[in-house]
Amino acid sequence: MIAALTSKWAAYAIGALVAVGLVLLAVNAIYNRGYEAAAEKGRAEVAELKAAAVDARDKEESRQYAANEAAKAREGIRIAEIEAENQSLEQKIEELQRAAKQDPDAGRTALSAPGVRRINKIR
Repeated sequence: MIAALTSKWAAYAIGALVAVGLVLLAVNAIYNRGYEAAAEKGRAEVAELKAAAVDARDKEESRQYAANEAAKAREGIRIAEIEAENQSLEQKIEELQRAAKQDPDAGRTALSAPGVRRINKIR
């Protein structure tokens, strides 16, 4: 057995196996470096896409917040207008009710001229 390992052909075979092993190790190292480089590139792209998505989400939330605040402001103005209009109508109703109570013809079955004018003010 030892004689077979010390022969010239065995040395060539062992040398060839070592050379093949070294070539395989080199190929494996190159493959792994390439794989890691591609994986790192993919991770960078995913991170970039996530950052872009977060940025887009933040911009959309900001836009929605601004739109909601503007709508609230418009709503507040409209509510104030409606309340002022309501107050004005309530004052008119009170004035007309006072005028109706003071009308000497309030008990008649027909409408008097002041009664017609009061009705027309409501329209």
